[in-house]
Amino acid sequence: MKTNIFTVALSLLSMAAVAQKSEIRDAGDAVEDGKYAEAKTQLQTAESMLSEANEKWTERFYLYKGQAYLGSGENASLEDLEVAAEAFKKAQDLGNEDEAVQGFDQVRNALVQSAINDQNTEDYKGASDKLYYSYQLNKQDTLYLYYAAANSLNAQDYTTALEYYKDLKELGFDGSGVEYLATNVETGEEEIMSTKEQREIMLKTGEYENPEDRKIPSKKGEIAKNIALIYIQEGEDKKAIDAIKDAKDENPDNVALLQAEADVYYRMGDKEKYNELMQEMVKKNPNDPNIYYNLGVTAAELGDNEKAIEYYKKALEIDPEMTNARMNIVVAILAKERGIIDEMNGLGMSKEDNKRYEELEAEREEIYKQAVPYLEKVIEADPENVNVIRTAINIYNQLGEEDKAATLKARLE
Repeated sequence: MKTNIFTVALSLLSMAAVAQKSEIRDAGDAVEDGKYAEAKTQLQTAESMLSEANEKWTERFYLYKGQAYLGSGENASLEDLEVAAEAFKKAQDLGNEDEAVQGFDQVRNALVQSAINDQNTEDYKGASDKLYYSYQLNKQDTLYLYYAAANSLNAQDYTTALEYYKDLKELGFDGSGVEYLATNVETGEEEIMSTKEQREIMLKTGEYENPEDRKIPSKKGEIAKNIALIYIQEGEDKKAIDAIKDAKDENPDNVALLQAEADVYYRMGDKEKYNELMQEMVKKNPNDPNIYYNLGVTAAELGDNEKAIEYYKKALEIDPEMTNARMNIVVAILAKERGIIDEMNGLGMSKEDNKRYEELEAEREEIYKQAVPYLEKVIEADPENVNVIRTAINIYNQLGEEDKAATLKARLE
């Protein structure tokens, strides 16, 4: 008996196609039931025969594959999300303009949420990889490239961070804009809306109130600074300064770039140049307390405590709630004690030495009296600060104010 090989082959192909359709259909059912591992198994079997499927079933295959590898979107690995994104893209190319596009957007949302989770657990490399892939999926969203660079920097992956920051610079990334906020009535917390129109809709529901627009400053200065700081980290100081100067040439009035340049010189140990640039910033922005605070810090590091106190006081004039400035005044005042103690320890037992010792004790007491008002204000603002309370106890004991010392000591018991 003769066998028609061609007929048998067609029959086998037909059976394979039926089996393949069944597996694809079963994979779709598994996805719908949330059985993503089962769906993956069905799809892996069907994929070996995919070349025999028609366009409709090929489209369904890639759609289900995207959905299976995306899963619920929670805790998905970068590798699975990459597979999902590629599958949704193929389904879209085959004509699926609804579910595939929606799935693709869900992949990007999952990438961002997973990156946020990684940031919260200090897995900065994982966060950077996911954000960078999200940027690759839609290169119009350069903000994700910016956040990928920042996470690489936090991960101390300076090579990758520098590459991303250079890309941002070449793209002319600015990052400025407006955030649209409203307060959630139930939680009392401010939330950021994606657009002004979305906020208007949410306000009309009555679930949100107190709309506010918040300006997002340009990030060019920060990017230039980070490029420069990476160069410093790599021991390339000249490239660091050149990076800042290039940015300043394009944005001569950008105060953030001036601050970045000052920070670079500070990191390089050139405190004199830092001070010079900060003085220039004072002229451009005389009502910024942070500038005076930073000037105070460098003046103290250069050993000029009187100048440091002057800057800190100026910062407090502008922002009376700046506790760090007030605490640093205490530190600068008490720094004067060191020289007095050294001289006291070097004195002998002569009449003249005893007289000088008493004079120095009086000077030391005066230093304590100068520090106390600032110290008390710091404790008011930060009543749980154990180190500050202990410092105050010691000073009160030195001044003979045992009652005040005992009151503070009771807080520590």
